[in-house]
Amino acid sequence: MGNSCITGAGRLNAASFPSEQTTFHWTIDGFSSLLDKGAGWTHSRVFKIMGMEWCLKLNPMVKKSGKEEEYVSLKLELARSSVKPNTIIEASFMFLIYDQSYGKHRKHKVITHSFHTASTRSGTSRMIALNTLRKQSSRFLVKNSCIFGIEFIKVATVKANTTSETLSVQKMNIFNEAKVHTWEIEDFYALKNPDYSPEFEVSGYTWFIRMRPSCDGNHLSIFLKMKRSNLLSRDSANLVELTLSIKDQESDKHKKFSRPGRFQFSNNSRTWGWKKFITLEDFKDSSNGYLVKGKCCIEAEVAVVGSSKTK
Repeated sequence: MGNSCITGAGRLNAASFPSEQTTFHWTIDGFSSLLDKGAGWTHSRVFKIMGMEWCLKLNPMVKKSGKEEEYVSLKLELARSSVKPNTIIEASFMFLIYDQSYGKHRKHKVITHSFHTASTRSGTSRMIALNTLRKQSSRFLVKNSCIFGIEFIKVATVKANTTSETLSVQKMNIFNEAKVHTWEIEDFYALKNPDYSPEFEVSGYTWFIRMRPSCDGNHLSIFLKMKRSNLLSRDSANLVELTLSIKDQESDKHKKFSRPGRFQFSNNSRTWGWKKFITLEDFKDSSNGYLVKGKCCIEAEVAVVGSSKTK
């Protein structure tokens, strides 16, 4: 196998500057021996074009789903040395296969791809049918040798417009252990819509419970709300472990979600909970013990278990 890089013509004044390199040729001698090895990706050497390092990958025996015909597949991969955090490489390119009889390339359609840390390769699964390539009349496979390649049309580097967050989770200790607050409501039918519990403090922050009927009128909505705090900057938040319950006043069969949730509270997002915590029918059913002679008890178990910061 051989590699070569070709410069593009007519891009700059040849008398003053050399043309920018835009094309890479990959000659594969002994192509039948490569086929004998079966399906699988063969990599070219890493080459540098337009300021970035790349490599080509070729699989000579790719089948389309549900089909028997095999195709030669080509992919372009951005080398690890050119992958940078928070950076996107916008590239437009065409794959090539060389017509050795007429001395020119057959070009595949233009492909445009954004290369970044989570997506470092792009290509075509059907560059050319393998049977077409292997025919004696083929102008692409001559003396058991064929030439593939790639021509770059544009490569541009842009800074990714991203926001990153660092979440720090703390080990449980006496300073961040869960605190339980019970809101005892003497007359449920006298509540406002919505209504709020008395304020309570956990880990230096002030909280309260909010309750109201759901928008569909068939459920009870219950939320935990954090009072706006000067302790939290605009780019920080608290990770909170939360369990909300409606107490069964006649037994221990309280209405709660099966596992606590972990949510982030910030000055811009101060409310978490459940819009359809319980149906009003179940809540008012006296056999469940949630509402007894107009009285009910809502319980919030709250623990601040971590913090986050964005940048």
